Amino acid sequence: MSSLRLRAGTALLCLAATATLTSCAGSDDTAGGKTTIDYWLWDDKQMPAYQECATAFQKANPDITVKITQTAWEQYWQNLTTQLASGDAPDVWTDQASYYPQFATSNQLLDLQPLVERDKVDLSAYQAGLADTWVKDGKRYGLPKDWDTMALVYNTAQLKKQGLDAAQLDDLTWNPTDGGTLEKTVAKATVDTHGRNGLDPDFDKDHVKTYGFLPEWKDGSQGQNGWGDLAASNGFTYLDKNPWGTEFKYDDPQLAATIGWFTHLIDKGYAPRFDKKSTLANSELLTAGKGALMVAGSWTISTFTDPKVKGKFAFAPMPTGPQGRKSAINGLSDAIWAGSKHQEQAWKWVKFLASPDCQNRVARHGVVFPALKSATAKALAAHKAKGDDVHVFTDAANDKDVTFQLPVTEHGTEISTLVQDAIQSVVLGQAKPGPALKGANDKVNGLFK
Repeated sequence: MSSLRLRAGTALLCLAATATLTSCAGSDDTAGGKTTIDYWLWDDKQMPAYQECATAFQKANPDITVKITQTAWEQYWQNLTTQLASGDAPDVWTDQASYYPQFATSNQLLDLQPLVERDKVDLSAYQAGLADTWVKDGKRYGLPKDWDTMALVYNTAQLKKQGLDAAQLDDLTWNPTDGGTLEKTVAKATVDTHGRNGLDPDFDKDHVKTYGFLPEWKDGSQGQNGWGDLAASNGFTYLDKNPWGTEFKYDDPQLAATIGWFTHLIDKGYAPRFDKKSTLANSELLTAGKGALMVAGSWTISTFTDPKVKGKFAFAPMPTGPQGRKSAINGLSDAIWAGSKHQEQAWKWVKFLASPDCQNRVARHGVVFPALKSATAKALAAHKAKGDDVHVFTDAANDKDVTFQLPVTEHGTEISTLVQDAIQSVVLGQAKPGPALKGANDKVNGLFK
């Protein structure tokens, strides 16, 4: 999630996957009465769905061409930051809640509220809370695109070998003291090179073949893919108010206890050491049989349901902690660059992206859950038609007692580095959770003074 301001990437972007081969960046193209709108996104799995939307949009608006550019996550934000600094940004881009505040406060985003009111866009049609994420001081900086919640994903064959089945995983408990039934499950799913699981007195923690749990440590300041969800179930809240809070609470003992439990898993041999962990993503380790269980977001469903993936995987709800079951709910938006020369055409495209016409098309691809509630139902139906049981994600989204919003504040990228560095120092054994998190929290809160 780096935000390095490297002056590079323009040439690379011209070579990236595009829906329509037109000129690169800075949509000042108006040839033959046609306007070209540059649209950026990072997820290659979503490209086909949005190409389909672009085709439909262009058919209805023959005077507008949409050029889609896709680049991987880290390069995406580096390039976007660079292009904004040079005044040559895309007309429309996919925005994320931890990044958009820096664009909003630097006046890089167009306020859509007057356009929403003019065209009577029904904001109540979206999943609860998503539309409000993109509002600051009465100005609206995006329309909801999709949402995601969190769940456990596991290798069914590996767990079955250890005598664990789906019914047991559907009602797991967790606490930072003894780990609850989640830790027992993780221990039983961990297998050493001699075939002994983590509950066997002779288990060899130094020679593990399959880890019971794969934690995510490159997860910024939010821990969406693991520690944040469990910390929330332990009573931790990130800051004084959300969105736009200014006092963080990373020094909360409930968070320290949660991070301490994760280090306990490593010490037991149930999770890989951070400094010895493969450079492969957790999803790749899980599908390769190197792990049995991990936390996954709904945007990764297709990774585990793809028929080409070796092994059979299933999803279970997050475990119930001392304060109940918790899952982060997050969403993306489509934003318009304030410097676009074609704001009205860009608005037409953004309004279409947020409409049933486009979001129903996205739903049928079954890659993400669209922001519109009606389209979410269609996405769930598409998964069911393929034989994929993913209801745990929609169950979480529909339960306001389960979901919590990730922080939306200024200084997002700086906070991400400070907190991630502190947590990584703990899991590397270089610091204790309490002092490390207090130090990071002091620095984070110092950014708002």
